[in-house]
Amino acid sequence: MVRVKRGNVARIRRKSILQLAKGYCGRNSKIFRMANQKVTIALRYAFNGRRERKRLFRKLWIRRISAAAKLNNLYYNKIIQYFKNSNIDLNRKMLSQIAVLDNKSFIQLVSTILY
Repeated sequence: MVRVKRGNVARIRRKSILQLAKGYCGRNSKIFRMANQKVTIALRYAFNGRRERKRLFRKLWIRRISAAAKLNNLYYNKIIQYFKNSNIDLNRKMLSQIAVLDNKSFIQLVSTILY
């Protein structure tokens, strides 16, 4: 068998992992094997977190719209249904922003879709 020298490739790979592990506590940022395990776990959490963030924000927007709807004696699902039926294409993020920042405009929007 021919001897394979992986000097540059291995060093670059290890340095990139140790760079990602900067700031970890103790050996987790210094020893490659430990750093590799911790970085792998951290990247997995980051991947899941990016998807979870989308879910959390959608929940937040729905709660805000629901709270504004209750002030107008309506329900969230009815408001969304009325918006869909009247072909007003405002997503939940924009509706929640309007409900929080400009409640008068939200009330006006709701009154236009109801009548």
